[in-house]
Amino acid sequence: MKSFSYHNPTKLIFGKGQTKALQDQIPQYGQRVLVVYGGGSIKNNGIYDQVIENLRAVNAEVYELSGVQPNPRLETVRKGIDICKKENIDIVLAVGGGSVIDCSKSIAGGATYDGDVWDLITKKAVLEDALPLGTVLTLAATGSEMNSGAVITNWETHEKYGWGSPLLFPRFSILDPENTFTVPKDQTVNGIVDMMTHVLEQYYHNEPNAPLQDRMCEAVLMTVMETAPKLLKELNNYDYRETILYSGTIALNGMLQMGTKGDWGSHNIEHAISAVHDIPHAGGLAIIFPNWLKVTMDKGLDKSKQLAVRIFGVDPEGKSDRDIAMEGIERLRQFWTKIGAPETLGDYHIGKKSIDTISEKAMARGSFGGFYSMEKEDVTKLLTMCL
Repeated sequence: MKSFSYHNPTKLIFGKGQTKALQDQIPQYGQRVLVVYGGGSIKNNGIYDQVIENLRAVNAEVYELSGVQPNPRLETVRKGIDICKKENIDIVLAVGGGSVIDCSKSIAGGATYDGDVWDLITKKAVLEDALPLGTVLTLAATGSEMNSGAVITNWETHEKYGWGSPLLFPRFSILDPENTFTVPKDQTVNGIVDMMTHVLEQYYHNEPNAPLQDRMCEAVLMTVMETAPKLLKELNNYDYRETILYSGTIALNGMLQMGTKGDWGSHNIEHAISAVHDIPHAGGLAIIFPNWLKVTMDKGLDKSKQLAVRIFGVDPEGKSDRDIAMEGIERLRQFWTKIGAPETLGDYHIGKKSIDTISEKAMARGSFGGFYSMEKEDVTKLLTMCL
């Protein structure tokens, strides 16, 4: 494995009733709080009231930014930055899922920067400071609650990029499984697919000696796949919500890829798709990843065979390595289809005429992929398979 250093400064506060921990955490950073959230579901399910009650208990001055989109937009980030600068905000508090947290990270970074935050997102400038950030997670999916990355869409230019900085790790993240009870079935499915693809992106690496990393990835995948069907039948089951919530965090807090470098090519392609068509991120990944496995079959044969046997229980007896791998890919596709994930771009009414545009967007920064280097012809081939 590669030499590495690992440091994750986020304080994870996990368990039933832990929203009250805001009373301990917020005063450590100041009194002027910008609460960032999405379309209003937290007001319908009572989470907003819990948060405000706990902030008032410590005499916090509360400012709000609502309306964060599922693919958070640059314009919303800029609104948050304006509030932070005008009101001298001390800490940004994200209350929601990964999109809200990504938006809040970008606000926290942009609030201390004199130029346009898009310079930071496009890596034309380097972040040197950021406001403190806390989170109250309401959706198990992205893992953004315990990492330093964010993804933002510039809808005017149809660009969607990931960016990050060690300065953007949340100072604390509160994870109460009960706060995810009201997440509807379709969004729960999206979260399950999202965390599984995060693990799979890290599973496909080029390091020859990383057996523990592989086994850790496999453990998370197996846990999610065992729990997901049960959760989708009992959306208010605390134990199932708890397991999925914790799995989503572990899937992308850096632990699984210590000493390795994952691929992340499928994510880059999905960012290009949703930058043009604004589809759900996990939906795009459910379509792309099985086809990515097929496109990269020759390079990833050993790993795909391992995945098929260890995770999907494929019997290797009398079969070629390629047949074993393909059977595993098909079982992954079947699992996602069974729980309700989309199979083709046609499910989002995306057709052949979009392929060139999406391919160009995906290649904006040149070839990509830590495990398999994708060129434009690879992207075009993959997208055609996704139709």
